[in-house]
Amino acid sequence: MLLSSRPARTPAPPAGRSGDVLELRGAAFGYGRRPVLRGVDLTVDRGEVLAVRGPNGAGKSTLVRGLLGLADLLAGEVALFGEPRGRFRDWQRVGYVPQRSGVGGGVPVTVRELVSSGRLSRVGPWRRFREVDRCAVDCALDSAGLAGFDRRPVAELSGGQQRRALVARALAGDPELLVLDEPTAGVDAGNQRVLAATLAGLAATGTAVVVVVHETGPLTPVITRTVTLAGAAGEGC
Repeated sequence: MLLSSRPARTPAPPAGRSGDVLELRGAAFGYGRRPVLRGVDLTVDRGEVLAVRGPNGAGKSTLVRGLLGLADLLAGEVALFGEPRGRFRDWQRVGYVPQRSGVGGGVPVTVRELVSSGRLSRVGPWRRFREVDRCAVDCALDSAGLAGFDRRPVAELSGGQQRRALVARALAGDPELLVLDEPTAGVDAGNQRVLAATLAGLAATGTAVVVVVHETGPLTPVITRTVTLAGAAGEGC
């Protein structure tokens, strides 16, 4: 597995926030005993927007699943906020938008209910939503271009709108690390620009962003560095 890195621009370090958010050293990820990626060395700092690119089958999704503990770490080290992944417990600091989801089926849920679920880790058990929590949900809906959609059933949304709802759910938790797997898939150019502005605002406040994309498109001005995967064996996309 090869990693090539291309800097796009150097982010200004946010005031009062420094240090690596994510660090991988010689990491190998896979499923069971079958490796998909090997020898991954990577760091992501606060305020960085890192784009992960590569052809289908290169292992882009396996990389993000691996750093989140959703794929097996077969060798090497992964650290989140300076803590080894195996000991990391403060997952409320991490937001994740998966590549595929079943938000359109199952139990009926409105857009607001779905987005509000992303706030639960901040609210804590048996506590009611406060004004700050409701404001966080409103801001997340607005940032994802879903203001006015809050009472709509998720099942009635288009595929692109459902993707935006998942982004809003992740944003509602005020993450310090936001990981997005193909967030622009099925989303029109106008809403990709909305997402780009949102990511720029997050990065300016110190949030680190890792985004898997086939093409950077409207996200290009926001991206600070690009990593390209090549030569992976096995499945992944």
